[in-house]
Amino acid sequence: MKLQRIKAVAKKEFLHVLRDPRSLIMGIAIPLLLLFLFGYALTLDVDNVPLIVWDQSDSPASREFVSRFSGSRYFSQQRHTDNYREIESAIDRREALIAHVIPVDFARHIGSGEKAPVQAILDGSDPNTATIALGYAEAVTRSYSREISLRQALRHGGTTAVAQLDVRPRVWFNDDLISRNYSYPGLIAVIMMVIAALLTSLTVVREWETGTMEQLISTPLRGPELIVGKLIPYFTIGVLDLLLSVLVGEFVFAVPLRGSLWLLFGMSVVFLVGALSLGMLISVTARSQLLASQFALVATMLPAFLLSGFIFPIDNMPLPIQGITHIITARYFVTILRGIYLKDVGLDVLAGEAVFLAVFAVVVITLAIRKFRKKIV
Repeated sequence: MKLQRIKAVAKKEFLHVLRDPRSLIMGIAIPLLLLFLFGYALTLDVDNVPLIVWDQSDSPASREFVSRFSGSRYFSQQRHTDNYREIESAIDRREALIAHVIPVDFARHIGSGEKAPVQAILDGSDPNTATIALGYAEAVTRSYSREISLRQALRHGGTTAVAQLDVRPRVWFNDDLISRNYSYPGLIAVIMMVIAALLTSLTVVREWETGTMEQLISTPLRGPELIVGKLIPYFTIGVLDLLLSVLVGEFVFAVPLRGSLWLLFGMSVVFLVGALSLGMLISVTARSQLLASQFALVATMLPAFLLSGFIFPIDNMPLPIQGITHIITARYFVTILRGIYLKDVGLDVLAGEAVFLAVFAVVVITLAIRKFRKKIV
């Protein structure tokens, strides 16, 4: 390969990108749009759970119990009610996700040190949200119960009751359990995979449709020089997208980057070469831009979203599907980004994923070069 020829092809492709607003929009504006859209909309946190209460006891003890929920950031008390019909109506209208029914003898049970049952009615149409909301409610209830037990122990015996098991949790890597810190690195991987493949999937096939491929074939340009030259402009756009993603994560979403920035960019470059080469392979194989773009979406977007571990945990998938995920490059890049972002791990931990990305990049770009034939079919 001659560097001068590669530079000429790269210059030609740069000029095309700069003169084509659609390519710039697809390469820069769409990734930013997706980052903000998914960054704000995609969250697994459950805050401000709408709550209604039927306080049949109407006692200081029951009002104190209710105040623990209204004072928590996880719950938003909507109103009080006095019958089950209003509870059912509120849940049907999605005005409430959870309802507490406090019995008449709640204060008597509390005063005598007995168990005081409280009914919690949940909307189970969304099982994941309902399970998380129930966990929050149980945590608030346990905290209130411990305080009541402590008061009674001090009141009656002057000594505190010693629990048999004292669990003191400590969360590593994501102290506040913010789901965005976990999902944002995966979002970078998915967007880079989809956009990179879409950008390059139209490069060679566009030359065939516009009739300019015949001119390129008549030049001394060789196949590898054409492929590499066309990859360079989109590689530049991909690096720019990565830089913007890191800056948006740092200054807009406050996602902590605990690991090495150089390792992050190094692994991203390897992944980017593989993703761009996959799009180039699709472009070389297809003979229409419509077919190339549709195939690129199927080959990148669906696997990246569904099989990379970005949204759905791979361990929860059926074994045959778990086997398929091993050939999805986005899976390895998601693992790398989360390891660098959240855990500050290095190549000693991520060596397997890094080797897979490097092998994939080499294999795919080799296939694209060999698949391209400098002749009119």
